[in-house]
Amino acid sequence: MRIVKSEILELMTTFIEVSRDISGGPQTCMQTFLPPLMTEVFSDYRLSPPAARDPKILSLFSMAVIVLREHISGEVPRIMEAVFAPTLEMITSNMLDHPEHRILFFKFIRDANEHCFYGLFSIAPEQQKLVVDSIVWAFKHTERNISETGLEILAELLQNIAPNPSISQPFYRTFLLSLIQDVMGVMTDRLHKSGFKQQGTVLKHLFHLVQTGQVTVPLFDAVIPNATPGMDNTHYLKEHVASLLLDAFPNLTKAQVVAFVVGLFDTSLDLNDFKQHLRDFLITVKEFASEDNTDLYAEETEAGLELSRQEQWEYRASVPGLLKPSEVTEQHDIEHDS
Repeated sequence: MRIVKSEILELMTTFIEVSRDISGGPQTCMQTFLPPLMTEVFSDYRLSPPAARDPKILSLFSMAVIVLREHISGEVPRIMEAVFAPTLEMITSNMLDHPEHRILFFKFIRDANEHCFYGLFSIAPEQQKLVVDSIVWAFKHTERNISETGLEILAELLQNIAPNPSISQPFYRTFLLSLIQDVMGVMTDRLHKSGFKQQGTVLKHLFHLVQTGQVTVPLFDAVIPNATPGMDNTHYLKEHVASLLLDAFPNLTKAQVVAFVVGLFDTSLDLNDFKQHLRDFLITVKEFASEDNTDLYAEETEAGLELSRQEQWEYRASVPGLLKPSEVTEQHDIEHDS
């Protein structure tokens, strides 16, 4: 029976996929086909024990948000309640079980963020918190591909909400402080060095949002109900981050921490300079000083290797007969793709 259900899910996913090639297909699919399908699928998935939940249901709804886009926005809260929450409970019970569910779960979040953004933020606040919590859980994961996927989803989410004040400002008020703390936590825990590139990108975006006044809601009133009249988000966040770092790294002096925090808000730094500022700080941390920190420079190393490869190819191309025809074709394909 489970094999039959799995095959039916594949068939339905393919049906939704091809509906986009038919005039009026997505609207028809949404109006006549998907509602009864969702009723049956939601009930079955929610009531089944974890071991019997088919991960292809996640593929089905990933395809649905890709193809149907705004047509399915109104159904996103139901999807989140029936599929998202039970799956999140399954994959966060430990770091190993249900690997296929885990991969498809984050694909669904990514697809919803890209293709059905307003639907994703039409859900209830408690469900929004589940989304953010799942992303945080992902980038804290010790498995590299899951951790990096979580950071990529977070970066894409932040880019999507930025132009929409009605969405972004409540989001910042609720999640900005905790996200900064969580991203800085994985950056300094020595287990997630491979994610340094994306960690730096996210942190630069968040700190510079505050410094440039794009976060208009106060970040501090929930913590300091009777804040002094001169308090603003930048001042509060600097003190907040400095306090966190001094507590986490007692071997650092206050002057070291203050200098680092001031640099985090320096909007004259481009992304490369900002990441170098982060590296300089990490090297001063005692736990990092005695370790192999190659991963912190992975992006620059990769860029250097690519430059060397390109220079070598250009040299060989300048000498008739050194390049095989297949190498010329391969290089042409690479340049065309880029």
